[in-house]
Amino acid sequence: MAELPEDAGGPSGPGRSAKETVAFIGLGIMGGPMAICLLRAGHSVIGFNRSPEKTERLSSAGGTAAGSIAEAAANADVVITMLPDSPDVEHAVMGAGGVLAHLRPGGLLIDMSTVHPRTARLIAREGEALGIDVLDAPVSGGEQGAVTGTLSIMVGGPVEAFARAGPVLSALGTTVVHVGPSGAGQIVKAANQMVVAGTLELLGEALIFLEAWDVDRELAVQVLAGGLAGSQVLDRKAAPMLARQFDPGFRIELHHKDLGIAMDAARQAGISLPVGALVAQLMGAARAQGLGELDHSALLVVLEALSGLPPGDLTRPHE
Repeated sequence: MAELPEDAGGPSGPGRSAKETVAFIGLGIMGGPMAICLLRAGHSVIGFNRSPEKTERLSSAGGTAAGSIAEAAANADVVITMLPDSPDVEHAVMGAGGVLAHLRPGGLLIDMSTVHPRTARLIAREGEALGIDVLDAPVSGGEQGAVTGTLSIMVGGPVEAFARAGPVLSALGTTVVHVGPSGAGQIVKAANQMVVAGTLELLGEALIFLEAWDVDRELAVQVLAGGLAGSQVLDRKAAPMLARQFDPGFRIELHHKDLGIAMDAARQAGISLPVGALVAQLMGAARAQGLGELDHSALLVVLEALSGLPPGDLTRPHE
């Protein structure tokens, strides 16, 4: 395991060279602000998105809009992809008009999407055959971390490529760790998504429990945050859950997909993840109930339904 040196983002950091041109493919909730972080760090950024209007914010910030993936990749030294799922990444990277067909040999591809480990390994093999370095570098930290450049980034792939990527990755995250060979980043991300989903589920149960006993939930959350139960999930999600504000920072639809990756990888490894499987089912239920476009903290709504409670209306226990 290796971490970027503290000075990786400075002018003389290890692996540092002149600022490279970065093509950023996928400018959604996460990709858009990440691309702007790269601009702020002094990189030249070419952006492409299937919905062209999403390139406008990048252009306004000083970036360049590309008309296609091929155009973006052909004019870049480094390509970053930030797309919803494995099929999207495979099409964008390995299709006829994709990254590998147009990125010059010696280029670097960093896939920061959350995809199946087998997709990461397939792309790494294809890239190697073309003389292109490939890293799988999924992230954690949500929209807030993307905006502030404070993401946690788990990186799989060649150590030499990781060193080269240092100036780019250090502009996007404050915790950047090389966790192993190709695909390892995606395995760590799957583990991350299980922990986050499990914590959200228990936080939802705790809020229902507190309300059922007529305890002030805001005061209770304050105490919980100061003890062993404290976590970033609690710090960032409890207040919106209490206010029933489920504007998407990370959508249920995507978390459902991520947990599916984790469960499939667990079956492939021949291991049992009983609690992870239960939470995956609950996230699937949220999606089936039409909540897929809401923030994953809307898992609370499913938990309320399991207790026979209409959203936001909880009965009190008998004294």
